[in-house]
Amino acid sequence: MNLSQLPTPCLLLERGILIRNLATMRDAIARHPGVALRPHMKTAKSVEVALLAGERCITVSTLAEAAHFAAHGFSDILYAACVTPEKLAAVAPLNAAGAAVIVVTDDPGMAAKIAAEPAPPRTLIEIDCGEGRSGLAPDDPTLLDIGARLGSSLAGVMTHAGHSYAGRSAADMRAIAEVERNAVVTAANRLRAAGMAAPIVSMGSSPTALHAAHLDGISEIRPGVYMFGDLFQAEIGTHSLDDIAVTVLASVIGRRPDRHGLVLDAGGLALSKDRSTEAAPKDYGFGLVLDTAGRRSFGDTIVRRAYQEHGVVACDPALPFPDVPIGGRVRIAPNHVCMTAAAYDRYYVLDGGDTVADVWTRVNGW
Repeated sequence: MNLSQLPTPCLLLERGILIRNLATMRDAIARHPGVALRPHMKTAKSVEVALLAGERCITVSTLAEAAHFAAHGFSDILYAACVTPEKLAAVAPLNAAGAAVIVVTDDPGMAAKIAAEPAPPRTLIEIDCGEGRSGLAPDDPTLLDIGARLGSSLAGVMTHAGHSYAGRSAADMRAIAEVERNAVVTAANRLRAAGMAAPIVSMGSSPTALHAAHLDGISEIRPGVYMFGDLFQAEIGTHSLDDIAVTVLASVIGRRPDRHGLVLDAGGLALSKDRSTEAAPKDYGFGLVLDTAGRRSFGDTIVRRAYQEHGVVACDPALPFPDVPIGGRVRIAPNHVCMTAAAYDRYYVLDGGDTVADVWTRVNGW
């Protein structure tokens, strides 16, 4: 099966680029002795990708992911969102069946509920290192209360520097990584000073994992988007445009030479409406249009408008109108690959050509 035979829109994954990206991150983490890589599978949601990543400890963002990976032999799983009573109840049978799902909380009442379980799961306390999403400040008095309530189920602390996406240089990322590291290590040391155990000190985003000057006091790091890359990560220096492993294959359904534009069958659902590059140095609209080989043959040809099933493309004014007929195929590099991939249940895997080498399934839902 080749690209001309695939239904569109669909998701393409270049295996060679994926393998290169995985190696780049492994090498970056290897600079920090004693720090484990716990890759976040929220982007890939694929057992095949996790096996290529080569780590037996992983991070997930949903219980559906936790159950799926546990069923495929992964046991050491961090469920990296604050747990609720209902979701805690769903973790119990996974762990009873042999998994070792770790949960997260930042709430004293939830800590008490976790400790009251017949077999309490290992639990991390979430620390806010500056993103302002969830978690406690490192110096919050509630930290010690939560730790005491968790008792023997306390396994450490975790944080996530999502605000690293505001950085625009390697120096920015190093500075944010140090703030992230210091916040979670400070919290761990407070727990230890109060006589509590904190063996796991977990941090991580792809930019800070790659650029951290040192990771003293950190036990593990949890990058995720680095596996596939996207336009926004390329803009903030996590990787180059040539390191984007996932693209959307779309068909041309309209030609508008009078407007120097095209219409595609990939719109807001197929591409997502994430506009992260709007705040980056270069605005890629809803995605950059590539040829079927994944090359930038069309220059700055960009999906400028996204309706539910229509993508309206503005072709590069410096180049001739693209010679792509109705039904012709193009590939679109995504703004935010995590959001884009969420619409699909599989990857059509390529090995550098136009022939599909494999099909890998994704686990979706919650």
